[in-house]
Formats: sequence, structure tokens, C-alpha cells
Amino acid sequence: MIALEPRARPSTALSLLSPVIAIALTLVAGAALIAALGRDPGQALWVYFVSPFMDGYSRAELTVKAAPLALIGAGLAVCFRANVWNIGAAGQFTLGAIFAGWLALAMPQAASKLWLVPYLAAGALGGLLWAAIPALLRVRFNANEILVSLMLTYVAALLLDFLVRGPWRDPLAFGFPQSPRFSQGFILPVLLDGTRLHLGLVVAIAACVALWVMMARTMRGFELRVFGAAPRAGAFAGFSGDRTIWFALLLSGGLAGLAGAVEVSAAIGRVQPDIGAGYGFTAIIVAFLGRLNPLGALAGAFILAVSYIGGENAQILLKLPKNVTGVFQGMLLFFLLATDTLIRWRIVWATRREA
Repeated sequence: MIALEPRARPSTALSLLSPVIAIALTLVAGAALIAALGRDPGQALWVYFVSPFMDGYSRAELTVKAAPLALIGAGLAVCFRANVWNIGAAGQFTLGAIFAGWLALAMPQAASKLWLVPYLAAGALGGLLWAAIPALLRVRFNANEILVSLMLTYVAALLLDFLVRGPWRDPLAFGFPQSPRFSQGFILPVLLDGTRLHLGLVVAIAACVALWVMMARTMRGFELRVFGAAPRAGAFAGFSGDRTIWFALLLSGGLAGLAGAVEVSAAIGRVQPDIGAGYGFTAIIVAFLGRLNPLGALAGAFILAVSYIGGENAQILLKLPKNVTGVFQGMLLFFLLATDTLIRWRIVWATRREA
């Protein structure tokens, strides 16, 4: 029988190769899925994973998708590294969009780009405050932050739906649930003419680099890493567990809210119900694909962005359902977690009694 045997020490090689193996297994399983749907697997994989790089506009669209994923994924990477499990980044993303959207809608005549500073700050504040709820309940009542943050995601979605169908509905939208368009002062500048490549990419890169420096070079980063690896050792060293929980959740929530503000400003230009595109949950895959490293999350964001753009191309060219993209992302997470098991365990052959 096949059994798992603990390694004497974690495998460094497998720690680096695990994402590569997971991506390869996802491609193989994806090809089998496409074949089961009656399509040519080779053509489908080309459309999914090669076509997004074939022209300048598609490459720019990759950055549009990657920017919010990188912001959320980097925050979650720090949070998970501290052994604090924020699963509600989608809700914090939504609250960031709501807070930033409120400011933009309150100033319909704003033209100066200086308004972007309070606009982005409002988005970060919205996500931070939404993440403060599971942080408070965890510290005060020892509530499970996984369940609390996840359930708040649905509360945030319903709040957004109420706003765009009620007080924020655009009277000129022919009944569609969406807010009026933001004024030019709240639209992030485009960096490359003829595309949607916007300043949010620079914000995302700066955030990922800053978080990497914090985790690798500061005492706060050391505290987060110690508590994530050995909470009792952290307590013995005098670090505060409650402070770690607060910091990790507020940081990840603030970055998710910032991503929400960036998305509704640059990619949409208004508030509407489907602002997220599943970014909050996809960013969990981004964090793990990046090995819970902020710079790795930046690379993981571009990999997942390929699945979004490739999925859109597959809908148009191959008439494949939109949900196939979610299946690819789910398989990637499944294979990543499976291959990560081999970092601390090795596969061995054993008799039934030994197993």
C-alpha cells in the first residue's frame, strides 16, 4: 500500500517545485476536462494559457486583473503566515469599494487627481473596519475568524446590492442596478494609451515590495513569523498574540479594501453589484501559490490573471462556459495543497499492517 512517512526536515526542493508541479497537474487535469466537454484539449489550453500573451492589449488586461489580486493576495500571505485565517477578503474588498464609492459619489464635480489620495484612503479604511469585526470577536470572545470573516462576506454583498438598487441607483441607467459614473478626479490614470493599464499596478507592486521588506527586515515581521510557526515560543519571547491578530487582520483587510477602491475606479468607473469577479476568494490561491510571500503573491497574481483572461477568450472562441475558469482555479488550489503535503511527508510503499 502507499503510505506517507514524515521527513526528518521539510524538503527545500519540493517547497520550490510544489507550485510548478501543481500547475503541471492542473494542465493535465484541465486537458482531460476539456476533452470530456467535446473540445480539442490542445486548442483549449492554447486559448486559455497562451492567447493572453499574444497581443499588447491582452497583456495589458493581465495587469488589470493582476493588480487587485496582488493587493489582496499579499495581505492574505502576511495574515496566513501569522496563522491568522482571514477568509473574508471578498467582503473587505466590497466594503472598500463602498467607502471609496461613497466619497466619489459625494463629490460629483471633482476634477483634480489629488482626490485620489482620500479616495484610496477611504477604500483602505472600509476594508480595515470590516476586518476589525472578526479581529474583535476573535480577541474578545475567541470566535473563529474563518467563520466570522466568511459570513461577513455575504453581509457586505447584500449591503452593496441594497445601495446600488436603492439610494445609489443611477436614474439614467434604464433600471440597471448601478451608481452614476465617477467624476474624472476619482479615476485612476491610464499608464499606456489604448489600453486599460492603470496606476493600480504601481500601487500593487509598491505594496508587495513594502510587505516583503516588513516581513524580512523588521521586528514586526519577525513577530508575525514567530507566532505563525510557534505561538508558544512567541508568547515566551514577550510577543502579544492579540496584537498579532489585530495587526494581521487589519493589514489584510485594509489592502483588500484598497483593492476594491482601485477596481471600481480604474476598471469599472462606478459601483455595481458584480465588482469583485471573485477576487477575494481567488486571492487565497494567489497567497498559497506565492508560498505566503508578498513578492510571490505578486507572481501568483499574474498566473491567476491568465486564467481570467484565458477564460474570457475561451467563452468567445470555444463557447466554453464561464464556470470552467473557476474549475481551473479550484483544481490548481487542490493540486497545490496536495503537493505541499510532500514537503513534510514522503510517499513510501508499506504493507497493510505498517500503513
